[in-house]
Amino acid sequence: MKTYAVLFCCTGNICRSPTAEGMFLKKVSDAGLAGSIVADSAGTHGYHIGEQPDPRTRAAAKARGYDLSKLRARRVRRDDFDDFDLVLAMDHENRSFLEMLCPPSNAHKLKLMMEYARKYNVREVPDPYGGGPEGFELVLEMLEDATEGLLLSILQKQSVNR
Repeated sequence: MKTYAVLFCCTGNICRSPTAEGMFLKKVSDAGLAGSIVADSAGTHGYHIGEQPDPRTRAAAKARGYDLSKLRARRVRRDDFDDFDLVLAMDHENRSFLEMLCPPSNAHKLKLMMEYARKYNVREVPDPYGGGPEGFELVLEMLEDATEGLLLSILQKQSVNR
């Protein structure tokens, strides 16, 4: 299997996208695919560059077995569209920003995260930043569904391309 790279994007890279990154990498590792599938996360805005994920994000993720403590926020770069096979936006606003940055030759790589969900029939992962603990729990539920669907999609695509 050729290495497949996924970039998760939200606004500040401290809630949704690092949660998706940490969760997805654990699923990849648990499936014995570490090194074959890699992931990173970035923000469309540079509000929190160098910071750890929000403490509420880290706590909610840790309670479900996901360690986000080593992750640090960064801003998305134009080069990311060359370096990653898939760039996943958490909502339409982030996708619109990414579309402006994305070279036309890489537009096929840009999708919404919830396109991979199997249980949730929504297009956006809501931003929990301004709310309470229930928002962070909802994000975890939604991203667990979508990251499982994403991993299955990548594995199916890779087996077809062998």
